[in-house]
This record gives sequence, structure tokens and C-alpha cells, in this order.
Amino acid sequence: MRQSLLHRIDLWARSLVPFALAVLLVVLSLSPVRLPGFGAIAPWLPLIAVYFWSAHRPDLLPVWAVFLLGVFCDLATGGPLGVSSVTLMLAQVAVKSQRRHLLPQPFIVQWSFFAVFAVLAEVVLLALNALAASTLIDARPAVFQALSTIAAYPLFAWLFSQAQRSLLRVH
Repeated sequence: MRQSLLHRIDLWARSLVPFALAVLLVVLSLSPVRLPGFGAIAPWLPLIAVYFWSAHRPDLLPVWAVFLLGVFCDLATGGPLGVSSVTLMLAQVAVKSQRRHLLPQPFIVQWSFFAVFAVLAEVVLLALNALAASTLIDARPAVFQALSTIAAYPLFAWLFSQAQRSLLRVH
């Protein structure tokens, strides 16, 4: 019985890896960078996590976890509450719906799909922020943020795939 309990705890802890990594990316994205204006164009790292795990292991990143991740993003950045949650949950639904077409593709195609999702997520994020502020918002930082997010994807996809291979394999 003790072995069974330890095994279940181990499986539960491993199942938290995608959410924990996504939260870690939010914290990482809040780290101060001493470049003027970098905050507005820094990669939106939580989107990378949601995209990757929704495509590769959607069972380990349920919608409630994505919602909480979005709330944490908004609270941490001071953005309008719910904007990141809605955007990330929409991205998750979109990725899950295309999952069977996406996974058999080579990495360059998966990255191209991510580029499309990142641009669409930035459009949704910009629109929701403008709606919350009741004013038009300059789209230029969002364009650069989308580009930096797209550029950062290969590194984090590789790191996540390593985590998936080492921590999430079934024993």
C-alpha cells in the first residue's frame, strides 16, 4: 500500500510539470531586463507553454490550469483581469482542435503553426486590452511581442520536449 501511495504521489507530481513550467515562465518574464522598452516587446512565454502542452500533452494542462495561469499573468503584470485567461484559453482550444493535424508534422511546420497562433493571440490580447481600456492601443509593441514570442518558441519547445521525455515518461 505504501508503494502504491508513493507511486500515485509521484504520478501526481509529474502531472504538475507542465503547469509548474508555465508558471515559471510567467515569473521569468517578469524578471527585470535593463533594456528600455523591452517589457512591451518581450516574448509572451506563457503562450509558448500553453501551445506546446496543448499540442503534446493536453491531458496535463487542463482548461482550469490555463485559466489560473492567465489570472496569474494579469495579476503579475497589472493588466486587466481576465484578458490573459481568455486569450490563453482560446489559444488552447484552437491548438487542441488542430492537434491531430499538427503533431505528425516536422518541427518547421509546427513552428509555422505556432507563428499563426502567436499572431492571432496577440490580436485577441490587443483587442481585449483595448476593450478593457475603452481606447485604441498602439499595435506596434504587439507586433514586436509576437515576433519575439515566435523567435523564442524553438528554445522553449526543445526544453519542454526534454522535460516531457525525462519527467513525464510512464514507469
